Amino acid sequence: MINQVSRKGLPVLMAVCMSLSALLAGCATQSKTDTAASSAPSDADTKAEGDTIPVGILHSLTGTMSISEVSVKDAEMMAIEEINKAGGVLGKQLKPIIEDGASDWPTFAEKTKKLLQKDKAAVIFGGWTSASRKAVLPVVEQNKGLFVYPVQYEGLEASPNIFYTGATTNQQIVPAVTWLLQNKGKKFFLLGSDYVFPRTANKIIKEQLKAEGGTLIAEEYTPLGHTDYNTIISKIKQEKPDVVFNTLNGDSNVAFFKQLKDAGITSKDLTTMSVSIAEEEIRGIGASVLEGHYTAWNYYQTTDTPENKKFVEAYKTKYGKDRVTDDPIEAGYFGVYLWAEAVKKAGSVDVEKVKAAAKGLEFNAPGGKVTIDGDNQHVYKTVRIGQIQGDGMIKEVWNSGQPVKPDPFLKTYPWGAEVTKSAAK
Repeated sequence: MINQVSRKGLPVLMAVCMSLSALLAGCATQSKTDTAASSAPSDADTKAEGDTIPVGILHSLTGTMSISEVSVKDAEMMAIEEINKAGGVLGKQLKPIIEDGASDWPTFAEKTKKLLQKDKAAVIFGGWTSASRKAVLPVVEQNKGLFVYPVQYEGLEASPNIFYTGATTNQQIVPAVTWLLQNKGKKFFLLGSDYVFPRTANKIIKEQLKAEGGTLIAEEYTPLGHTDYNTIISKIKQEKPDVVFNTLNGDSNVAFFKQLKDAGITSKDLTTMSVSIAEEEIRGIGASVLEGHYTAWNYYQTTDTPENKKFVEAYKTKYGKDRVTDDPIEAGYFGVYLWAEAVKKAGSVDVEKVKAAAKGLEFNAPGGKVTIDGDNQHVYKTVRIGQIQGDGMIKEVWNSGQPVKPDPFLKTYPWGAEVTKSAAK
């Protein structure tokens, strides 16, 4: 009887066993899937997999802005090589991926997307003009990337996905205007390239002039790359301003200052204050053309710090004794180090972790100590006004005495609210 029942139940038992085996196999497969999912690398891990960490470098290596940006790229590359030689970051070597923004703002956006999506760059160092930064900003925010921007700009911005290592307005333009009003005269002629930085900077200057007793004589703009300034120079002669506040960019500065000298106007006849001409541009324009004119930055090759002596020597050794350093070059250089230090502190290249670690981070840059402001991701910087010398160097004639807290929205100025209101229109 028992054998008979067993024989009858065998098919059922086999079916049960087969079902149970299938169930167990399914559970095992699901378990493997869950394990694989939980151990799948995040975007941050993917960026740093293997022995390297990909980092983007995005500058105008061709076009009108190449006169300024190629040297910043060189400084960033030097910082990367130094960091790699010292052991890298998190035990990995930084792998630079260089792209050319070609002085074209849509190209900057396109290259940013490529660096973040295809190359999985943990960070991008780059840009010069505000137009290039404005093109990059939405792309880097949408892709949750990180962009380190090394050039002074017009302020009124603080993106959660950008570190600003150049000066904002209260660390360059505003103190320069105050110094000019106190030392050189009240009548201002504003001259700039026709894009966002000069136009916004001049809105700020006009409000400051109203508040501090200055007078606007004229305001002129020319396209980037413009080379004929004879009409504007004739107007300068006619209006007789005390100061020309110059926000021209790129190789337009070459044309303007050479034509100014050809017209018989020297620094003894007219004070100009430039905020986009540094040692590199002086090298391209000619010291004899620019001698005696003024500029406002946060660093000069002549800045006297132990770190700067080492920096200048290393830069010249690598790129040639005739090469010079300047403010954006220095900011590009220490921007790489600031990011690397934040990554080490975070123990990760994850953007959110790096941002959190960067708050209040200090670094002894060639131009002096810089600190990342945790509220707006700009850096504290010392303001310096200098006069261009015949040897192409800049002699500092005034400084702020200590690093100035970044105030991109001019909240600490009574007249700042009008600027913010005007910029929002």
